[in-house]
Amino acid sequence: MVVATLIGLYTLYSIIRAYVSIMQIGYINQIKLKGAVLMDEGAYRDAANYAVAKEKLGMLEGIVEYLLFLVWMMGLIYWVNSALIEQSTTVQSIAAVLGMLLINSLVMLPFGWISKFKIDAKYGFNRSTTKQFIKDTLISTVLTVIIGGLIIWGVSMIITSSVLWWLWSFGFIFAIVIVLNMFFPTIRALFFDKVTPLENGELREKIEELMAKTGFVSSGVFVSDASKRDARLNAYFGGLGKSKRVVLFDTLIEKLSPSELIAVLGHELGHFAHGDLYKNIVMVGAMLFGMFALFGNLPSSLYLELGVSQSPQVIMMVFILLLPMVSFAIMPLMGMMSRHNEYEADRMGSELGGAEHLVNALKKLVSENKSFPLSHPLYRFFHTTHPPVIDRLRALGADIRVDMAEGYADPCPLD
Repeated sequence: MVVATLIGLYTLYSIIRAYVSIMQIGYINQIKLKGAVLMDEGAYRDAANYAVAKEKLGMLEGIVEYLLFLVWMMGLIYWVNSALIEQSTTVQSIAAVLGMLLINSLVMLPFGWISKFKIDAKYGFNRSTTKQFIKDTLISTVLTVIIGGLIIWGVSMIITSSVLWWLWSFGFIFAIVIVLNMFFPTIRALFFDKVTPLENGELREKIEELMAKTGFVSSGVFVSDASKRDARLNAYFGGLGKSKRVVLFDTLIEKLSPSELIAVLGHELGHFAHGDLYKNIVMVGAMLFGMFALFGNLPSSLYLELGVSQSPQVIMMVFILLLPMVSFAIMPLMGMMSRHNEYEADRMGSELGGAEHLVNALKKLVSENKSFPLSHPLYRFFHTTHPPVIDRLRALGADIRVDMAEGYADPCPLD
């Protein structure tokens, strides 16, 4: 009964996820026929078609993920566990869990290729080559095997040595999350993007002056050669403590004026000033604690129904399989908090860099990244971490006129 219940819940999750996508696709296909918002007609239609294409691919991914879940729950966990029965507990755990991750990644790999070389290429984003894609995939796989193997080994040791394994495992994984946040910029620079210090000049002086105003101490301001893979504009503040750094995509420097760039960085520094990074870490910690508490107290009859013992590798495999469903259920709460934080960061960005410059920057980001500015309320509720860009622009004082009688008004009560 437990396996049947979990399959039923996962089926319900998959249906809701598909329904949200269907509503989003229908909404965009209708609204794109009305007057363009924030873009010219051609760009508006392109952004709509791009969003629909990505959503359709996501629906197909969801179907395959659901089938994978059924295959694992209805026999593959038993088969993998049986194949490793003669190995030591540590070898069983690492081989079984890594095997699951690698099998799932291999099955889902074509979707990443289609997304990049078909959809992104069609709409002018992809600048990567097949060779680069293969290289990135191999590096990601090696990192997964090395880092993932160490994490699996650690959790396996904890499970076999403590009755309250779920509590200690939570602490272990949460510590790993913090460490990875600290060294993410370094890891990304070592294996994926080439980053170089921003050249001395007016822009660097303005950025350093901006950071000084907010007390943001970083290890430097860097430029990433992200354009070798993608044409989208982006920037990020990464790391914790002394490892913090500012990384600007070369595409962002190319498309935004210095004043607009300062306003965007002012927004990001707003997140820092309000402690949003630490709030997010606390939220992730609370989410992980809830998950470990839940998965650590699943009835033992589940494992009997699966035909396996309650071994470390099986516990971790079940955790991985159920993780997307639980994350989907938690996402609305995290989304609400994130959307609130975005408004606050915008407010600070306008104070530091000027509301007019931030408005212009947001408009350019929407246009250059082909971000369709409208979405169905259900989609916003379950998926978005940022408020609708129209609402953000209005909050900054921009005069954005949209005829509500034309069907644009579709407010999400929780935004």
